[in-house]
Formats: sequence, C-alpha cells, structure tokens
Amino acid sequence: MRRTSWLAAGAGAVVLVGGVIAAVLLSGDDDEAPAPRARQYSAHSACLLTDEHGVTGSEAASVWAGMEDASLATKAKVMNLPVFGPDTTANAVPYVNTLVQRHCDVVIAVGGTPVAATRDVAGRTPKTRFAVVGEGDTKGNLTVIPQAEGVRAAVARVVKDAVEDDGGVTD
Repeated sequence: MRRTSWLAAGAGAVVLVGGVIAAVLLSGDDDEAPAPRARQYSAHSACLLTDEHGVTGSEAASVWAGMEDASLATKAKVMNLPVFGPDTTANAVPYVNTLVQRHCDVVIAVGGTPVAATRDVAGRTPKTRFAVVGEGDTKGNLTVIPQAEGVRAAVARVVKDAVEDDGGVTD
C-alpha cells in the first residue's frame, strides 16, 4: 500500500512538472513585440457639442462614431462636451466658447440647442471652423451636415478636411 502511494505521488509530480514545462514552452517567446496600447495622437483635435445625453443620445451616437472613424484615419484627438442646465441658447454659448478656447480644429454640434448656440458663436468667431448637424446652408466657417443616413461618413469627412487644412485652425 505504501509503495502504491509513493508511485502515485511520483506520477503526480511528473505530470505537474511536465505541465509546467509545457505551459512555459507553449506560451512562447515570440520575436514580435506586442503592439503599443497607447495611441499616438497628432496635434489636431475635433470637438463635439451635444445635449445633456452626450454621445449616447440618439442624434449624437452616429456623429460621435464618424468622429472616431476620422480619429483612426488622421490620429486627431476627438472629445465631446455635453451641455447641462437650462435648454437655452444662452446657456449653451459658454460651452461652445469653451471648445473654441481649446483650439479645436473643428467644433461640431448636434441637437437643437447646441446647434443654435454654435451658429451664434460661428458668426462671431470667423477663425474657427464649425459644423452643425441639421438643416440650413453652409456659409463661411460653418458647414451644415444634413441629418441623414450617411451622417457618420459626412462627419468623418468634415473632420478629415479640417485636420488636413491647417488654415482653419484657431489662432
């Protein structure tokens, strides 16, 4: 009986050591270095102004997705800022001004109040590029992106254009 116990313990030890060796060998030392986890961004940025629902809101989700697409293609930073408080243009204007002061290459707005505030600030801030999702005419430093099925691609194009053309960057 004692001999059987020793044999079983020995066999268990051999299996354990074999398992450890196999795990080490199978984990491998690949010659490839792991891909960097941190993204290297360019000096460009695109900023999104939304209502209090942020980028999860029904209108803003596809706009944010387009901005992320452009970020992958251009390495531009993208950020968003939701407007909190009363749903008035006067309340939203300081949020637009905050994005202007952050020197965004383009400020994009989605939603009724953020769009109205952005239109107001765009008229008084000609050296900054603006884009709004909605209706109306594109003029001067304000681009209008129609709210349609292709809004994601249209937003990505606007961001790429702003990043590639440094002439529209805030001084």
